[in-house]
Amino acid sequence: SSGINAEWPLRPGESQESVLKLSKKEVGKDVLVPLTSSMYVPGQLANIEKVLIDIGTGYHVKMTIPEAKGYFTRITEYITKKMEVVQKNLIEKDKLRQVTTEILQLKIQAQAQQQTAQQA
Repeated sequence: SSGINAEWPLRPGESQESVLKLSKKEVGKDVLVPLTSSMYVPGQLANIEKVLIDIGTGYHVKMTIPEAKGYFTRITEYITKKMEVVQKNLIEKDKLRQVTTEILQLKIQAQAQQQTAQQA
């Protein structure tokens, strides 16, 4: 195993937990370093002061552990707020869909009754 820095790219979901665990680890400790989402290689921690955080679209930022924790807190709050807005919009759209469906069903029933009356 070669010595590595704790600077592999981390993503928000799994990363917040990884940063918390990393801050408790010791230099020289054996770790599995993610190369992809499903492939890991063995390594040893050479530096736990900074991590590389994947901030999206292939961009990575080097941060200290406290900065990374703050980033994950902010991004989690941001995503939660956006999800709440989307959820409200979905509820409104579903209500509109239900009303539209009911109106169409009433029109179809009225048309069927009209055709039945004309045939009689």
